[in-house]
Amino acid sequence: MSKQKLELTWIGKDKRPKLEPRILLEDSAKSYHAKQRVTENDIFDNRLIFGDNLLALKALEQEFSGKVKCVYIDPPYNTGAAFEHYDDALEHSTWLGLMRDRLEMLRRLLSPQGFICCHIDDSEGHYLKVLLDEVFGRANYLVTLYVQVRYAEKTLKQDMNFHKQVEQIHVYRKEYGAEPNLPEKDLSFDKFCHYITEKAPGTRITLGGKAVTVFGAGQWGVKKKEGSAKGLKEIWATGSILDGNSSGRFFRDYLTGRAATDGLGALYKVECIGDDGHGHRYFTGPARASATKGKYFQGVPLGKLEPDAEAQTLPIENFYDLAGSFGNCRHEGGADFRSGKKPEALLEIVLRHFSSPGDIVLDSFAGSGSTGAVAHKMGRRWIMVELGEHCHTHIIPRMKLVIDGEDRTGVTENAGWQGGGGFRYYKLAPSLIVNDRWGNPVINPEYNAAQLAEALAKLEGFSYAPSEVQWWQHGHSSERDFIYVTTQNLSADQLQALSDEVGSDRSLLICCAAFHGVTAAKAAERWPNLTLKKIPKMVLARCEWGHDDYSLNVANLPMAKPDPVEASAAAEASQKTKSRKVPAANLNQGGLFGENE
Repeated sequence: MSKQKLELTWIGKDKRPKLEPRILLEDSAKSYHAKQRVTENDIFDNRLIFGDNLLALKALEQEFSGKVKCVYIDPPYNTGAAFEHYDDALEHSTWLGLMRDRLEMLRRLLSPQGFICCHIDDSEGHYLKVLLDEVFGRANYLVTLYVQVRYAEKTLKQDMNFHKQVEQIHVYRKEYGAEPNLPEKDLSFDKFCHYITEKAPGTRITLGGKAVTVFGAGQWGVKKKEGSAKGLKEIWATGSILDGNSSGRFFRDYLTGRAATDGLGALYKVECIGDDGHGHRYFTGPARASATKGKYFQGVPLGKLEPDAEAQTLPIENFYDLAGSFGNCRHEGGADFRSGKKPEALLEIVLRHFSSPGDIVLDSFAGSGSTGAVAHKMGRRWIMVELGEHCHTHIIPRMKLVIDGEDRTGVTENAGWQGGGGFRYYKLAPSLIVNDRWGNPVINPEYNAAQLAEALAKLEGFSYAPSEVQWWQHGHSSERDFIYVTTQNLSADQLQALSDEVGSDRSLLICCAAFHGVTAAKAAERWPNLTLKKIPKMVLARCEWGHDDYSLNVANLPMAKPDPVEASAAAEASQKTKSRKVPAANLNQGGLFGENE
């Protein structure tokens, strides 16, 4: 009997794309850097990637696996507005399938101490929560942050039955042990603003084994002034305080009811109690006959006054009223983005709790670039991916303003941002394999020699690093294992020369168009330090070549391939339901993951 598990199921869940690990091509004309260094902490190696985000995440996998500290994504909410021609089950299934693929890729990119924060509304929020449980493990769920994004009087549509004011951010850690940055309590002396004066010697007694001086009404005074390290904080001795600490218990056990003996408004100076360095603590009894409560006065604990004192922390809140920020963020960063733009105040909260300066932050649904703008201002390294044209019309101009120190909006003032740093702009390379005019798979003629070497190195798991000394070293997987890529046909003499130069203590993978004069089996025996593979045959079965769009916009996707078991029923239904007929132009489209219909 197979082991069952709790999971979310959907149409086509077992179908997974065979992604091509594309290389990234920098366009230096679109990259941008400050004209001069502003601080020693300026960061210049940020990345803006234009292209399909699933392919972009695959392209990042080799270099950034296990290195990203915080992922913030704000995927399409799948509200149904664009899906009137799709069966509801297929619509949700397609969205879940494409989200699953992205979440699995993002998990691989996260560091063991990393976090993912998924912004969503209730259209798919609950399904996404269960999907995140499956990908990241339910034990790694930390919290759902609830964000008020609009006021009640600000309606989206007048004909809506329910007003959506709140959105969600599901937060997960990569592994057990990842700890968020908790907010610290402010070391403030504001409450330590009471100063007691003894006006008479008082009467000495013993209570609970401690020396106590009793001051009657009129023998002491208290003034409230500006708080300081020498001031005292007034605390009512009541409720849980009476059981929660030594001062509360002392009042409960020895001072309750003392008004009958010492009179109303008495002050008690109890020696050898407290951790504030005063050596004593002041208590007062009730001041009126009808009162029963008393107080004590506590100084600033010594531990808080030490320079290396450990900061006290507070829990992270899970509700934020940012309706005002959402309403006013349209023009933040000079990027006029009418729909779906997130305010910098929200990103500041996320990055403050789930990343630190110098960490890598990734947003694969970059939109108007809010994540990158805030990450840059807060001293984080960032990677953004965006397929839409607003990558060029919004994100690039916005980031230029940030880098030049000309963006005075958002969190600029709070972050103390003055400008600096930069980013590199990349686009995805075209597919490595294309079909020639006869339908045969060949290397894409758009690739030059260096790009071909880099692409094959990535496919084979090698780091692309051409040697300036050894012409045959295009990359390496270790200190002694290398790759060489050439479109030539290599002879046995050429292979022998390569083997001699590589030497017996190193190994070389040779990717070539062909080799002659020896069979593959004989080559392995003759040159044990060489491994021979033919281009492009070596990679044909690896990936879905030529698939450029894994868009999460369901309306732009071809219909998914029906389940064979239900094929006859579906055919019969299509005959009866002419209104749902598929346009002829779509009949020859591939399946969801590039499979033939």
